[in-house]
Amino acid sequence: MSIKVITFDLDNTLWDVEPALIRAEQAQRAWLLEHRPGTIERYDHEALWAFKKDLWKRHPELIHNVTAMRMQMLRELQQAAGYDERQAEAGAEAGFAAFLNERHRVELYEQALDVLQALARDYRIGALTNGNADIYKTDAGEYFDFAFLAEEFGSAKPAPDMFQAAMARSGARADEIVHVGDNPDHDVRGALEVGMYTVWMNLRDTPWPDGPRAHEEVTSLGELPAAIARIAAANSS
Repeated sequence: MSIKVITFDLDNTLWDVEPALIRAEQAQRAWLLEHRPGTIERYDHEALWAFKKDLWKRHPELIHNVTAMRMQMLRELQQAAGYDERQAEAGAEAGFAAFLNERHRVELYEQALDVLQALARDYRIGALTNGNADIYKTDAGEYFDFAFLAEEFGSAKPAPDMFQAAMARSGARADEIVHVGDNPDHDVRGALEVGMYTVWMNLRDTPWPDGPRAHEEVTSLGELPAAIARIAAANSS
């Protein structure tokens, strides 16, 4: 068998990220309301979104580091409310901890654990994410041999850095790796450009937008082992 490694995107590939993010934002807001009064009360959803967009413009160096960007937002929210630098730093740490605790309380898609368990018998499994989810803090962590976050590299998919890191860590060539992800640009195009095989996780059954197609397309995780087997069979023939 010529395929040796399967790499996965995480958010919206192994779980729906939206419920976890909503809970995480609520937990962060609750912490600020209790421990840093005056910090968040004056911001409704639109005002907070405008604050974030201004932050991104002023700190483009943090664009691929979602953890650092959130920490900076928490610092600036507190400082704008009159808290000093020491208080703002402590509050950023604690507020982000409240956020991250809920961020990792993801509900895996149906069949995810069964599929990962089956794939782990034959392949090394890795995670490549543009977000800040730690796969080892989820129920799926035991099946993963390695995991990389964009913030570790200062660049996000479709940049080649994480894909190349997966090759270096696993010792596999690009044509011995299948990358699985939901984003046609970040996951499919990024993996194709370094020479990997790709599976598009199209859980919403949406039309392909544009550009080179993935080698396989699935609409549920249960279809994934067969899709990878087809790639492996074609690659070894």
